[in-house]
Amino acid sequence: MIVSLGKWRRLQQATSARGTFTVLAIDHRGPLRRKLAAALPAEAVDDALAGLKEDIVRELGPGTSAVLLDPEIGVPRCLARSALSPHVGLLVALDTGSTGDPRMLKTGLVPDWGVEPSLRVGAVGAKLLVYYHPEAEDAGQVEELVQRIGQACAAAELPFYLEPLGYDPREPGARLSSRERRRAVIETARRLVPLGVDVLKAEFPVQIAEEPDEGLWREACAELTAVCRVPWVLLSGGAPFDDFLRQTRVAGEAGASGVMAGRALWDGAVSADAAARRAFLTSVAADRLRRLRELCESVARPFSAVCQPEPGLRLPGAA
Repeated sequence: MIVSLGKWRRLQQATSARGTFTVLAIDHRGPLRRKLAAALPAEAVDDALAGLKEDIVRELGPGTSAVLLDPEIGVPRCLARSALSPHVGLLVALDTGSTGDPRMLKTGLVPDWGVEPSLRVGAVGAKLLVYYHPEAEDAGQVEELVQRIGQACAAAELPFYLEPLGYDPREPGARLSSRERRRAVIETARRLVPLGVDVLKAEFPVQIAEEPDEGLWREACAELTAVCRVPWVLLSGGAPFDDFLRQTRVAGEAGASGVMAGRALWDGAVSADAAARRAFLTSVAADRLRRLRELCESVARPFSAVCQPEPGLRLPGAA
């Protein structure tokens, strides 16, 4: 895949020196608000959520290749308080986040936000979450949205990270079987990636509780690599850390370029007790991140194995 020089440079800024992704995802909103609301008065929840994001980014951010934040709370809090190191790439969500409710499979765009505001805050990538199944009634509408965002990102030379979350269109909220999930993940990549996506943030293509054979995991990940003509990274999706580490190893060996990890790293830090939170982040979470980063550096495929910068740059005034 050939990418513009602007996208190439920004992809470099979101990856390690070797070209792999170890991205800390903390763009979560609704589900985290609900967790914090169980222990706090309503008027204190937003500030607590901002403080949680700040602590996670401050403690874990330096060990990552990039951090994914939301524009409503995460970006203003973490940038204004210098929680995000200037040497760590910033990815910004364009979407309103996952609902956390398997019966509500619609996400929207953040009002008064988009590609240009993301560039103004220094983002090196924009992320869009969509609920999608190739056989769903609204599949065409989702495809149109992805294409529109892809075009806007291309015009700005801002890499477009797409996170499609699959579901059963016959019974939203029901879990797809392992075979159905594999088919949906592969077909989703086949349909959506050509619409302007630069990096696919993919679900693990099998249900590991249903299918324990790592040989079949590897086969499914290799199939995703063959279909996906851009770099792809693995989302953690709330998996327990040890399971996610296994998935990461198999995915990397089969062609993934790294991970975007959220709850698998920091879920134990979701507490109103700031001292307990920081203790968890500086011990358990930091060790998880170190292990995950070392694994990505060891087995993941550099994005440069999939992408190449456009040739023939001519500078103004050049002969």
